[in-house]
Amino acid sequence: MRPVGRPDAVAVMLEYSRSKYIAILLVMLISALYALPNIFPQDPSVQITATRGAQIDDALKQRVATLLKQDGIVPKSIEPQGDNLLVRTGNPDVQSKAADHLRSELGDNYVVAMNLASNTPGWLSAIGARPMPLGLDLQGGVHFLMEVDKKSAIDRRFEIYLSDIRGALREKGVDYASVERSGEKQIVVTLNKAADVQPAQALVQKTLNAAVVDAGALAASRAFTFETSGDTVRIGVSDEMIRQMTLNAIEQNLGTLRNRINSLGVAEPVIQRQGADRVMVQLPGVQDTAEAKRILGATATLEYRAVVDGNAVDARDTGNVPPNARLYNRRVTGPDGKPIPILLSKRIIVSGDDMADARTSVDNNGLPAVSVNLNTAGGQRMLQFTTDNVGKPMAVVYIERVPRVRTIDGKEEKYFEVREEVISVATIQGVFGKQFQTTGLQQKEAEDLSKLLKAGALAAPMDFVEERTVGPSLGKQNIERGLKAVVFSFLFALGFFLFYYRMFGVITCIALLLNLLMVFALMSVFGATMSLPGLAGIALTVGMSVDANVLINERIREELRAGLPAQKAIAEGYDRASGTILDANITAFLAGLAMFAFGTGPLKGFGVTTMLGIATSAYTAVSVSRGIATLIYGRRRKLQSIAI
Repeated sequence: MRPVGRPDAVAVMLEYSRSKYIAILLVMLISALYALPNIFPQDPSVQITATRGAQIDDALKQRVATLLKQDGIVPKSIEPQGDNLLVRTGNPDVQSKAADHLRSELGDNYVVAMNLASNTPGWLSAIGARPMPLGLDLQGGVHFLMEVDKKSAIDRRFEIYLSDIRGALREKGVDYASVERSGEKQIVVTLNKAADVQPAQALVQKTLNAAVVDAGALAASRAFTFETSGDTVRIGVSDEMIRQMTLNAIEQNLGTLRNRINSLGVAEPVIQRQGADRVMVQLPGVQDTAEAKRILGATATLEYRAVVDGNAVDARDTGNVPPNARLYNRRVTGPDGKPIPILLSKRIIVSGDDMADARTSVDNNGLPAVSVNLNTAGGQRMLQFTTDNVGKPMAVVYIERVPRVRTIDGKEEKYFEVREEVISVATIQGVFGKQFQTTGLQQKEAEDLSKLLKAGALAAPMDFVEERTVGPSLGKQNIERGLKAVVFSFLFALGFFLFYYRMFGVITCIALLLNLLMVFALMSVFGATMSLPGLAGIALTVGMSVDANVLINERIREELRAGLPAQKAIAEGYDRASGTILDANITAFLAGLAMFAFGTGPLKGFGVTTMLGIATSAYTAVSVSRGIATLIYGRRRKLQSIAI
């Protein structure tokens, strides 16, 4: 026990306003409420998502229950969750067995993926309380490094340029012999009349400049060069434009991958560009590597084609397809149980590469529709086609290239399975170009079509160059070790403070506990992902909170040594240390902000927990601990000593 100062000093009441106590109580209650979901463990589950026009309904639920029963699997529950059907198994081994069985039985109309399902009570979910998403290092999951096929991206862009040039020349009546690619970086336009060279060059230049603007690339003067000789126009594509083609392909692929990952129901996926032509994908909680690769690696595209008159059923049965048409199957089936065939033109009007945006809307009659925006080049082609074909049907074809692996002579060989189907057929009601509506759909069909259009196509195929799987057991071990580090950092601080500061050590430890509670609550509210670096940030937060309390306690000791009464010394200690604490915390907070803003991966996670921890530790050290000290010492008028 230490002397409290001069015996003749006048006692000073240590006060803390009632409103501040109410604020502390509310903060602690809200923190406890929003941190509560983290104590509920997640269930290993199987998530079933409908594709290709299939439905999530009671019939599917009953079918899944029957299939699992046949295999001797007893799930915890089978319940719809949004657009998915969720089968909770409660055991990783049962989860894997159920996923394999359902995938083989349900076929390609459903995506079957293993995932982890939340057990948060409904009343907590209703108020927005949810557990913190766990990172790949804690929860387990898959890590992919994917490389864009640059050659395919460049080849596809050249095909678009060639198509645009041919269309522009035909539209203006320019008589040309050929429009072909020459070498790696040149396009050659050969005309039938030498007199058309200059008009053709101006027209080609205008067409390509519009494509450059749509791509958000560089100045047109730096993208292409033009030379004329005789009846030939040669267009050279600069190295800078070639690099821009690759960059645009990667950016489009990033957006497409994000849309595809949504179908896996992954919380907090990480999708980042690495280097010039690679993309890193991390999917926490996803344990089904094969299914994740199937979803991510599939190369899909969309095509708008004209419907050709003719008997498609006879063409299918006899094999006699008109020379200007191709035979496709519609997504719906006929009375015979087979997909309904349809004849479409070989010419593509616009494809998924021309899509700028798509969203669900309603038509003039209030019926479901899909509003589509095209880029400039696609809009010009659509305008020309619709001008000539009002009142005729136009179809949307969905094409998917799914990577597969087969074993030949004991060796694995990669190949692509190509699927093509017509997902929509609508009548052209009027002339339109860049913006139009696809009508004649049911609500579900409209939503599905808008999702497909938004997801778009991969601008170029992507190969998996690296693949790692982090198992749940490793994640569990990481969680236990990380939590143990936080617990021991707290216990070390607790032991030191109890021994060195006694009662004020108890006050400090209570403030530390409340600080941790607030950190977990804030991370849950903001949906911040907890990872191993995040746990390190929390451990650092404990240490910084200790620093703040050391400053306060030592300041109180100095005031006591100066002869102030105990209550006055406590008040002065908090008042004078608060400014220093806030200054130190602001500088540390700015460092955390820099890590969050400019860092990636682990550094970003460390920055998030550091910022949240600094904000909460400043509040608990300055306000909460002062409130506790006031409760203990504030009402004692004849205070003889304090334990510090």
